[in-house]
Order: sequence, then C-alpha cells, then structure tokens
Amino acid sequence: MLNNKKEFTFNYGGQEVTIETGRLAKQADGAVLVTSGNSQVLVTVCSARTVKDGQDFFPLMVDYKEKFTAAGKFLGGFMKREGRPSTDEILLMRMIDRPLRPLFPEGYMTETIVMAQVVSYDEKVDPEVLAGLGTAAALEISDIPFAGPIGFCKVGKIDGKLVLNPHREQWENSDVELVIAASKEAIMMVEGEANEVSEADMMEALQFGHEQIKDFCDVLTKMRKEVGKEKREWKTAAANETLMKKVEDYSADARACLNIEDKQLRSRAISDLNDKVKEAIKENPSAFGLDNADEAGKEAYKGVDELLYKMMRNDIMKEKKRIAGRGLTEVREIETETSVLKSPHGSSLFTRGETQVMATVTIGGKEGEQMKDSIYGLSYQNFYLHYTFAPYSVGEARGYRGVGRREVGHGNLAERALKKMMPKEYPYTVRVTCEVTESNGSSSMGSVCSGSMALMDAGIPLQKPVAGVAMGLIKEGDDFTILTDILGDEDHLGDMDFKVAGTTEGITAIQMDIKITGITNEIFTKAMDQAKEGRLHILGEMAKTISAPRPSFKDGVPTIQTLNIKPDKIGVLIGPGGKNIKAIQEKYDVSIEITEEGLVKVLGTSSEILDEVCMLIDLQINGPKKDSEYEAKVVTIKEYGAFVDIADGVSGLVHVSEMAKERVKDPNDYVSEGDIIKVKVVDIDRFGKIKLSAKAIEPLVNKNPKANNSKKEEAKQDNA
Repeated sequence: MLNNKKEFTFNYGGQEVTIETGRLAKQADGAVLVTSGNSQVLVTVCSARTVKDGQDFFPLMVDYKEKFTAAGKFLGGFMKREGRPSTDEILLMRMIDRPLRPLFPEGYMTETIVMAQVVSYDEKVDPEVLAGLGTAAALEISDIPFAGPIGFCKVGKIDGKLVLNPHREQWENSDVELVIAASKEAIMMVEGEANEVSEADMMEALQFGHEQIKDFCDVLTKMRKEVGKEKREWKTAAANETLMKKVEDYSADARACLNIEDKQLRSRAISDLNDKVKEAIKENPSAFGLDNADEAGKEAYKGVDELLYKMMRNDIMKEKKRIAGRGLTEVREIETETSVLKSPHGSSLFTRGETQVMATVTIGGKEGEQMKDSIYGLSYQNFYLHYTFAPYSVGEARGYRGVGRREVGHGNLAERALKKMMPKEYPYTVRVTCEVTESNGSSSMGSVCSGSMALMDAGIPLQKPVAGVAMGLIKEGDDFTILTDILGDEDHLGDMDFKVAGTTEGITAIQMDIKITGITNEIFTKAMDQAKEGRLHILGEMAKTISAPRPSFKDGVPTIQTLNIKPDKIGVLIGPGGKNIKAIQEKYDVSIEITEEGLVKVLGTSSEILDEVCMLIDLQINGPKKDSEYEAKVVTIKEYGAFVDIADGVSGLVHVSEMAKERVKDPNDYVSEGDIIKVKVVDIDRFGKIKLSAKAIEPLVNKNPKANNSKKEEAKQDNA
C-alpha cells in the first residue's frame, strides 16, 4: 500500500504534538514525522541485519540536521548546501545518543543509524525536543531490539515556575535549562545549566520533567500495540559463559592489576594480562568455549574486561574499597598554579590525581566574537570555551585528527558551567581554551576548575569561582554505592558518570550518562549531596592559589574605553566610505566598535592612546568647548593668520591679532607649516567656525627679528 498513514496526537507541555507513521520513509526499520505547530521533524532508524567481521563494539550513530529550507532561509557564505554539523547539532546528537545505548541488548553489535531532520521550523516550537520524541517513537515501533519506551523533554524555570519545553525566547529569562531523557521508571540522561540553583531545586526540576515523560511513554506503548513491528531475532556478541568461567583462573593477575595506583602501569599490566589469556586461547581454544575461527585477541579482551568489571564492583559494593584503596568519597590530591604561560592574557594549570588541564584566556573586542548561522538566525557569542583532548594525554602514539564529538560535548559542559558566572553586559570578547595534558577521569570537570582560575588570573571579574566533580555509581539490584571523583577505569567499569559543577552557593551545570536502565530519585539526591561536598573541597583547594579576580588586566592586554555619541552622528564618525574611522584606527593602532545606540568602544593596549582617541572622537563629534586649551599643528598660513588642526578633522584660525602681543605683519615670521603651538578656544561662531588664540596662553615669538629690523631701516630711509 502506497500510503498507510496513522497519526497519534497528544498534549505535551501545553503544545499539541502529532506523531505520524506509515506515509514517509517506509523502507526504514522505523520512521515517524513529528509535528507541533509549524515545526516538523522526520526521524528514521535503520539497523543492519548482520554484524561486521571483527566488530567488538556497538556502532550506534545519531545524526541530527537542521535544514535551512525548514525556515525558508539560505545558508550564508559561498557554500549553499548543508555540510558538516554545527556545534549545536552535534550537542543534540550526543544528548539523544547517550540514553539510547543502555537500552540496546548487551552483545548487540549491528550498525544502527538514527537520522533526525528538521524539515519545517516554527520559532514557537523547539525542534530539538521533537527530534528526541521522534527517535524514541521510531525505535519503539521498529523491529530493532530496544528496551523502550523512553521520552525526552526540556525543563525551564521562569518567574519561579517550572515550564516544560520553553521556546528559544523564553530561555533568556529561565533560571534552569535542562534536557532530560527518561523511561517510565527512571531518569536516563540529564544535561543542562542553572543560575546557582540548590540541589533541592535541581531535584524538583528533574522530577517535574520525569513526570511529563511518563505520560509520553504511555503514548508510545499505544503506538507499539497498534503499529509496532515484532522485534527481530539476533545473535549476541557477548562473551560466552565458558570463556568467562575459564578467565576466572586469572583472578590473581586481575587483583594485582587493580592494586596498581599509577594509570599507565595499571594499563600495561592489564595489557599483559590480555596477552596472557590470548596465548592460552590460541593454545587451547576449546577450553574457552571457542573454535579456531574465533579471534583470540578480541575474545581475551572481552573476558578480561568482564573479570575486572566484576572484581572492581565487588570490591566497592562488599568491601567499600576502590582501585588502589582510595575512600569512596575521597577526592584525589590537587595541585593548582596560575600565570603558568608568559604571553597569554591569563593561564592556569589544574592537576587532580592523574588528570591535568592547562587553560588559557584571550581577551579582545567584537572581532573575536563567534558567529553562528542557523535556522534560528544569526547570533554572536562573546564568551566561548574550546576543549582539546590530544592522544598524548593518555600516552597514545597517534596523531591528532581534529575535534571530535566528545570534545565538543565536554567543552560545552565546561562553557555552560563558567558562563553563568561571567559578568553581565561584559564589553569584551573572552575565549577560554582547555588543553587536557593528562587524563584519568573527568577532564571536563578539570576544565571547569582550570578555566575558572585562568579567568581570574586574566583579571576577568568572575562573579564567583567555579569548580566541578564527577560522580560514579555501582549498582547491584537495590543496593548502590556513590563514588566521588571517579577514575577512567571506574567510569568504564561503573554504571554512571554524573558531573556537577557550580559555586559555593549552587549548581551552574550538570550532566549525567548511565549504562543501566535508569537512576532513581534516591540515587540522584544522594549523588548531588555527595557532589556538593566534593565541589566545596575542590573550591577550597583552588582558593589556596587564587580566590578572586586580579584587580586589573596584565600589561599588553587590550582594554576598552567607551563614550556615547548621538545616533545621528554615527555617520560623521565613520566618514565617507569609512574613511575617518579607518584613519583613526590605523594611526593609533586601535579597534573601534559602534553600536546602533551610539555607544563607541575603543579597544587598544595603551591607556594614554585610548584617552587620546576618545578625546579626538569627542572633538570630532561635539567640537571643542570655549576656553579649552590644546596643542595644535599649523597646517596653512595666510596673510591674515594661520589655520591649525587641534585634532584630526577639527581645525580653527589663529588670527594675526591673536598670535603675539605686538602687531604681526607677516604670520610667516612667527609660525611655519608643521609647527606645534599652544592655543585656546576664544569663540565658536554660529556656523561652527573655531577662533583660536595663541597669545592667551603663550604669545608667539618672532623667528626673524633681524629681517624685521632691516625692513624698518629701509622704511625710515624711504621716508627721509
């Protein structure tokens, strides 16, 4: 049948939402068109039927694209076709991806692709939410094995009231901005930012979002019953039971690995254990439940990884002991430094255990702003953070191939945490870079700490210092243990990576990833309380090095001076074809920015030059004031006086009667072109002509008295 359209309509946050299936993309394993207002998102999911040879991980890819045609717009620049995803698109891909992974069966290794395309855009409806809802619906009605249903939502807090799925304009007035994914039973993923809200307020917002998602899950259950396909059969790629039982013979070796504190030494010991098991498999594959066709190396890795997983979790749950014996709530040793680099405007080095991040701050003007072109229109950021995770930070010998999705996500989380404490209406553009120089657990939270210190080192008036900590979880049945400041191995072998950043007063950013089917309110509450203790400890350690912004910028850092002019005078300052403003910028080596309201920002590295430029602009726009004094340059000499420039583009006349105390017959005897003389404004007529006096300050002296005397003698002789 060409068209077998079926629609499901429901209310979600005060907006009517319709999920349609059976009309578009019918060859996909699952496809829906989600509509709310005039926003529409087409979501498709496809999963391969066979596993690629040697595949040892789950290759899930989420792709989200905002088509410019959806808003009736063209792309800016030369390229008119959508290309690589924007930062915002990548961030949403990650937020959709993360809650999906735990819900696919263990050992499911077939390539799975989710594609969400914004095909129509309405500024009053958030298409990102529709993309999340559509992904959940497409998976639910497909034949792909998936333990749904789940739902997505955004939560804001505007004028003290929690709001579901606010549109873009409303976010400006919101104290909380959260993206939540959850099943009916528990929360799966959280990411967002907040204006220093308390743990209790954050928990209230999470519960509010979860309650709304529960209703959406009921819609998906109905859809599955009416139009859902029967789930397909598939072959697991998980480690077999015989292999796992045999690998337990190597428990002593695994215990020795977990007792090693140094990450690199522990990694090498685990690698040696993998090799040991690999050789044993090669010698006798049947003892491990394998045949000669199986890849010994990959099977050994599966078995050893599972053995370490069980052993580490048992240590934590039963003996309350972590890797190398650290306490459950213990934060690793912290070292902090500032001004570690000589030329950058601000810099810091934050080290926590074997995680180390070096941050720099660059201060500038409008030319440094980050421009974004999207279906929402053009926008500009004057604060942004770039995070880099190079292979050397984990001791890997491979090249750096550019920014990946993980780096974009980690950088965005650190940026969210810090931007809440940036000064309001700040005139400068500020770029923070965070270079991970060592990594063993939560480099994103290390970036928050190093970025905060670098901003204060640069003299940025940060409202309060910001720090972050990553929490882990080990959960077996109803029992669970929360870990503070997790290692990389604890993240890999644990059930949760929960990051909380903020100040002494409250939370500014939050992110949670899990590997199980959900987190209860009890776990959330305890994790946030424990995270607060860790955050306050880290802030205390940072304060030993720097606790407040430096009182001023360092030498050589551009500073801004401002003045206001009338909007109708902006053209005068710019000049024909920009001639005047370009001349000022080139002569004084400054940057000048003008707003539509007439605010003029002058940026440069010398305060004396900035004073001079501001005075010049004031003179050009408003003219000089009567009785004010200036140093002027002689430009043109006439028989009746000299024209002088008291500033670029501001000229006046020093009449012969205002040059000296005696009578001046020839101005050339007193001044030459290019001379600098002191003048006073004696009058400004109704036409704006400026009359100047030199004798009112310092009378000019005759430069050629002998010539004048000889002229007098000649005159006497003529008279005789």
